[in-house]
Amino acid sequence: MSAPALTPSALHGIAARGPLSDGIIRRLTGEDADDLGARAESALATSDDVVRDDDIQLALFVLYASSYGSLSELDPALEWDPALIATRGLLEHAFERALRATVPTPELPEPTVDAVGRALFALAEADTGPSLSRYVAKKATDEQMHEFFMQRSIYTLREADPHSWAIPRLTGRPKAALVEIQSDEYGGGRPDRVHATIFARAMRGAGLDDTYAAYVDDVPAITLASLNMMSMFGLNRRLVGAIVGHLAAFEMTSSIPNRFYADGLRRLGFAEDVTDYFDEHVEADAVHEQIAARDLAGGLAEDRPDLLPDIMFGAAACLTVDGWAAGHMLDSWTRGESSLRERDAR
Repeated sequence: MSAPALTPSALHGIAARGPLSDGIIRRLTGEDADDLGARAESALATSDDVVRDDDIQLALFVLYASSYGSLSELDPALEWDPALIATRGLLEHAFERALRATVPTPELPEPTVDAVGRALFALAEADTGPSLSRYVAKKATDEQMHEFFMQRSIYTLREADPHSWAIPRLTGRPKAALVEIQSDEYGGGRPDRVHATIFARAMRGAGLDDTYAAYVDDVPAITLASLNMMSMFGLNRRLVGAIVGHLAAFEMTSSIPNRFYADGLRRLGFAEDVTDYFDEHVEADAVHEQIAARDLAGGLAEDRPDLLPDIMFGAAACLTVDGWAAGHMLDSWTRGESSLRERDAR
């Protein structure tokens, strides 16, 4: 099957979405860019919605890419540049504040393995977000599936990396549980079974570019926000509870949707090299959800009751923000429109 005629871009071709992201990109690629703090403050002051603000979310995406090393054109010597770190702090403060103000969080359970596990499963079961996976299984077109891969590539070509920041920040049971999950995510010692690698193979099978960030120009701010939220949780040690809760909810709501995604791809005639990624997650995440909810999140709450509020917040934020991103795609497709940004409108 052929992909839509869309031109991918490397970092040097990523279009800034405003003065802030322009300054961040210029600074991290070795060009002069002054007044980053002033640009950030101006962007925040004029933004109606930080979570869906193109300029702010692209700026955060590029700043986090510097820490991941996911874009080779970014100067590694500038990872800890004081002006960039200060700017990132301003944006993170506003982003976190917006999430905490809008994400509905449940009542806190008792800080025990059983109580936290039950609460997380109840939270996942009560999620009433849009069923993008069911739409894909029954209605998605070939063009929409290509859009789906492009949207998903922003996180999935770096799958598991945001959650791995938590490994050195945990001890005992939670650490062992996280390492067990992440070992599977990274292929269990088999490079060809690294989940990001399997997804890259699926993108190639669908006729798409598997270069990381090739489609950043095409995705809306809410798609960037989904990854940026994970990166913020993972990179800030004070938010270790939130990244643990996020992973728990992520794993607990993955198995069944991936089965539907695989069904939709087969319905459209995609081959096994494309469906393999989704088939892999049907089984793997059914195992991971128990480990993540009980041994990881429940174990951490039992060991560190002070982190329980952030564990539940992180889980709720995962469901909420991913629901917003899925809702954007589903709403666009239902209206007969593309879920991607229009390149010629920039």
